[in-house]
Amino acid sequence: MRALITGGAGFVGSHLAERLLEFGHEVLVLDNLSTGSIDNIAHLKGDRRFSYVIDSVTNEPLLAEMIDRGDVVFHLAAAVGVKLIVEQPVHTIETNVHGTEVVLKHANKKKKLVVIASTSEVYGKSADVPFREAADVVLGPSVKHRWAYACSKLIDEFLALAYWKEKKLPIVIARLFNTVGPRQTGQYGMVLPTFVRQALAGHPLTVFGDGTQSRSFTYVSDVVDALIALAQEPRAVGHVFNIGNVGEISIRDLAGRVVALARSASPIHFIPYDEAYEAGFEDMPRRVPDLSKLKALIGYEPKVGLDEIICRVIEYFRNS
Repeated sequence: MRALITGGAGFVGSHLAERLLEFGHEVLVLDNLSTGSIDNIAHLKGDRRFSYVIDSVTNEPLLAEMIDRGDVVFHLAAAVGVKLIVEQPVHTIETNVHGTEVVLKHANKKKKLVVIASTSEVYGKSADVPFREAADVVLGPSVKHRWAYACSKLIDEFLALAYWKEKKLPIVIARLFNTVGPRQTGQYGMVLPTFVRQALAGHPLTVFGDGTQSRSFTYVSDVVDALIALAQEPRAVGHVFNIGNVGEISIRDLAGRVVALARSASPIHFIPYDEAYEAGFEDMPRRVPDLSKLKALIGYEPKVGLDEIICRVIEYFRNS
């Protein structure tokens, strides 16, 4: 197939492009480099099946042309990272909602399949763990900017599902849970690369809050393989799927694990949320997916465990 990846020079997008090429597909990338990097796709430039354009999904004539050239759209372009979300809420909402709106509008003209990368953030403060795709979501108040990202991605999901219901545009929604691996930076608040860089530099590892909040981390190769499998499975159309890992660890324990595996002498410092982000900041206490729906459809099983994930990220930063 010929795949268009919006946000294809980003962390997940570049790994998806790489994997699609390995499988023999053609890849078109559209990215404005606001959070992505040309370095992420530099090694792919020599492949005749790969091409890229540095521009925004809001350039509608260009987007329409690129969608016409492809068979499937992997829509990954979005504002990401808690730090960016808190500091630039207008940018977050406009980028996520309008970007998805124009992708769906132009894909609908030729009924091209759209695989939308959503996020585990949409579950909000729900205590019904592990999170199931059909479960209720619980968001905080609108005065807390932290929930703007979750809300914007939920609007993306509602709009995509509306296009499927009303216009029969084939769509698949994937809610990604804390995807990590090489090429991810800590620039916008991603916790694992931040911890690894601090540990390797001998700096204190900065844990926000009391560190009891827990997450489940998924290696990027497991995520992109699942995205590709969903794009090739007709029964996935019109559905929402969690993609993640079930291993749960507190952020405090993650910091300790990074220090140990990096053989670092770095101490661990705790920083109140109010200092790290903004007054009254709220966080998700737990974030663990129910993967039964994905497993039943495509036989999904994450292949890379947490210690191996951390070791691979450490090796990446040591060699960077």
